[in-house]
Amino acid sequence: MLLKELVDLKRVSFNQGFPTWQEAVKASCETLLADRSIDETYIDSIIACVDKYGPYIVLAPDIALPHAQENATGVFENAVAFMKTEEPVHFEPGNPERDARLFFVLASKDHNVHVENMQKLALILLNQDFVKDLLKVSSVEELLILDEKYSA
Repeated sequence: MLLKELVDLKRVSFNQGFPTWQEAVKASCETLLADRSIDETYIDSIIACVDKYGPYIVLAPDIALPHAQENATGVFENAVAFMKTEEPVHFEPGNPERDARLFFVLASKDHNVHVENMQKLALILLNQDFVKDLLKVSSVEELLILDEKYSA
């Protein structure tokens, strides 16, 4: 499953919370920045898109998919990263439907790979039990146990 792959690639992080959604988006991209899959311009693009179009990256309560348009500047390889926060990040103050604690960052150079990654994520995130369990995880070890549970 996707989670083990992200752990193996060191594209997983856990945080307590963030004062702003912008800081959360930046933090969710850190592992991709570290392995040079993206640079700062891609993070700026994501933030600019959310400023312009609203919190479109919050797909469902607790779930955000930070991404900008495909072929955005600052993307050097197709990549996915995962970040979980203990405290909800507020994208629209006063609207808990727009809070997120699970972040799956998508960076893509290739349209087909982008669509494929979106489909993979949609399939696993449609499983409500999986999402509930993912919200309880607080370490890489627990993430791997969860991956094994849902890969069986």
